Amino acid sequence: MRIALVLDDSIDRTDGVQQYVLTLGAYLSREGHEVHYLSSSAERTDVTVHSLARNVGVTFNGNGLRVPLPASRAGIRAVLERERYDVIHVQTPHSPLFAARVVDEARRLFGDAVRIVGTFHILPDGKVSSWGTHLLGRVLRRNLRRFDAFCAVSEPAREFAASAFGISARVIPCPVDVAGFAASAAAAERVPGADGRLVVAFLGRLVERKGVLELVHALDALPVEVQDRIDVRIGGKGPLLGALEAAIEVSALARVSLPGFVAEQDKAAFYADADIAVFPATGGESFGIVLVEAMASQAGRGSGMVLAGANPGYLSVIGDDARVSVDARDAEGFAAALRRLIEDADLRAELHAEQASRVARFDVETVGAQVLELYGPSASR
Repeated sequence: MRIALVLDDSIDRTDGVQQYVLTLGAYLSREGHEVHYLSSSAERTDVTVHSLARNVGVTFNGNGLRVPLPASRAGIRAVLERERYDVIHVQTPHSPLFAARVVDEARRLFGDAVRIVGTFHILPDGKVSSWGTHLLGRVLRRNLRRFDAFCAVSEPAREFAASAFGISARVIPCPVDVAGFAASAAAAERVPGADGRLVVAFLGRLVERKGVLELVHALDALPVEVQDRIDVRIGGKGPLLGALEAAIEVSALARVSLPGFVAEQDKAAFYADADIAVFPATGGESFGIVLVEAMASQAGRGSGMVLAGANPGYLSVIGDDARVSVDARDAEGFAAALRRLIEDADLRAELHAEQASRVARFDVETVGAQVLELYGPSASR
């Protein structure tokens, strides 16, 4: 089949939606399908990309995004008429100025001969973003009727999609190359903590909702004798870098490193080095790709575990075990959870085994087969 994966943002960025479509697209290609990416302005040449719009930067749901300016309907029609896709898979919520136009033109050109599906990706962080998404749902009401099927990346996202967009979606999680992360981690040279200390690590955008400052405050609240047992590594970049450096400087933490941006090919090794990988996002997460990546990498290494923020999207990945989730805004409870994990090697080993088993359900081979079912019987071999 010829499949178009449509996203309003640029395929060049490294955010969650881009990870979703590239991981899924690679799987679909391995299954023998021809995959194209319809996006706004892009430069990458390792995949087949049709850049059909220009972008403008905005902030929404705690993220810095680039959204498309109005796309040419004639340009969209030209690509659709030339490529004649069997499936058009749109990442939603989507823009009326680009992805919605792709849906409209595809339905006008090909009628029921093309299958149009959508993946709902977001869970708002606050009233403003929730209100904005509900308003977008009203704007897109007619366009949404042109879709054949929807999925959502988690149960909380599915519930919000029903509320905001009025759509019925099947839950299909984000695909992650679990086997690939495990293999990369197993092959990587480990960089353990100095003098036998445990490694506590964070990787993510340095923005408020990812909870990096809350992590520093919780670590600072640990007794000195517990702090002496850990090395802290905080990877990532973003607007909170200055505030993060200031918080570290005034804390009692003696061993904190800031490696900055961690490239995609180095992520598995970074995760695998962590005895405790901490992702204390406070909200706005529809899923938790980073949690799956970390659990997969630690499974490949054979040790390490993940502690996650107790927001609905992350809980859909990590599960409802209170030992592996924490309200990052509760500094006392956060510090207590960290101390318990630092001091109890048997508990870490038990949680590692549970997470190594749990992560298999998110592997792209499993998830990709579910997406093919969404595409219809003719998509599956």
